[in-house]
Amino acid sequence: MATKRVLVIDDEEAIQEVIQGCLEDVGEWETLLAGSGSEGIRLATDEAPDAILLDVSMPEIDGVETFRKLQDHPITKNIPVILLTAKVQPADRIRFAELGIAGVIAKPFNPMTLVELVAEILGWELKDEG
Repeated sequence: MATKRVLVIDDEEAIQEVIQGCLEDVGEWETLLAGSGSEGIRLATDEAPDAILLDVSMPEIDGVETFRKLQDHPITKNIPVILLTAKVQPADRIRFAELGIAGVIAKPFNPMTLVELVAEILGWELKDEG
């Protein structure tokens, strides 16, 4: 089973580090980090990760605009995107679903269950413990 590669796009370094630790230690997934939407788009185009975790609230280009730009690019348009957001209203969930977002994870999230949530949203198998 090939190692999954996940791109994390978040402007907060502390959150990047927590997510990277979870994905690498628990999921045994390779993690790529980007601190802005434009950096994330560039990395996604260059690296073609298996999935993207994308913060909604970022300066310059927010998560939704970043997602739209990813959708416009032939290399990145089929990469599943999970949004990370502190504001998860039912109307937002509907709007995100209409955009074609794979899923939404509310911030703050539980680092212990993050990998399971991501795997569940994407339909990925987790490596067996033990």
